Amino acid sequence: MNGVEVLDVGRDAIWLTIQLCAPVLIVGLIVGVLIGLMQALTQIQEATLIFAPKILAIFVALVLFLPLMGAMLGSFFQQIAGRIAGM
Repeated sequence: MNGVEVLDVGRDAIWLTIQLCAPVLIVGLIVGVLIGLMQALTQIQEATLIFAPKILAIFVALVLFLPLMGAMLGSFFQQIAGRIAGM
């Protein structure tokens, strides 16, 4: 494997990591902003109020996006296995 192929695999791995993390992080961000907005509007300043809805939303997002994440990881593994077999 030369340097270009190593950089290509590294770039693909970083892009895959971003794609795998993005749905869950976006859901957590949206729920956090909505809860923070609701706290600001109702003047409820309870710091622990944000944790339960965020945990539930992230859990639901993981359940929904897990098949997509598994398919993406499987595809990446097949690509890496093909490169290894092609050596």
